[in-house]
Amino acid sequence: MDEEFRSLTDRLGDEAGGSETFRRLLATEDDEELALVLVERERPLWAREIAAFRLGCRGDRRAFEALVLLLNHRDPERCVSAAHALRLLGDPRTPRAAAALATNSMRTAYALHPVRLLTALRAPESVPALVSTLHRLLTPGEPHWRVALACVEGLGSLGDHRARPVLEAALPHPRLGTAAAEALTRLPGG
Repeated sequence: MDEEFRSLTDRLGDEAGGSETFRRLLATEDDEELALVLVERERPLWAREIAAFRLGCRGDRRAFEALVLLLNHRDPERCVSAAHALRLLGDPRTPRAAAALATNSMRTAYALHPVRLLTALRAPESVPALVSTLHRLLTPGEPHWRVALACVEGLGSLGDHRARPVLEAALPHPRLGTAAAEALTRLPGG
């Protein structure tokens, strides 16, 4: 059992109340049984999350939509599990979906994990989405500095020259300046 699966199991155990269904979903090796949970009506969120996580980690693309919804959930722990499964899923739609979530100004409070996923994916969509999101978050009084910091760190990790203008614009920001300076040293011609 890997660390992410153990964390998911521990977290959802209380939510599921130790039900037989909970134990069954953790133990089954039947992908069809798990996929059915994703489409059946009136299934609790914890059951859908277990099914999506397990299918995603196995590379079953039927989990994609459920995982994207969980990636944008208000509960950060659900986002972490979804991002982990989406990385393992390897679905070519994942970068586009993560970019849409990261750049959605109405959901900025929930954009931290999509931003981190974009960095991990290193997809063509990653740099433009992180630049766009960071640019928007540099406005005075913007409360989502943790998302902005994740963008700065992600852009440094990706090391793409297109990030230079927005990273330079982040230098004067008290919570971003040090990370922006570090990120700039990682760009070509740093």
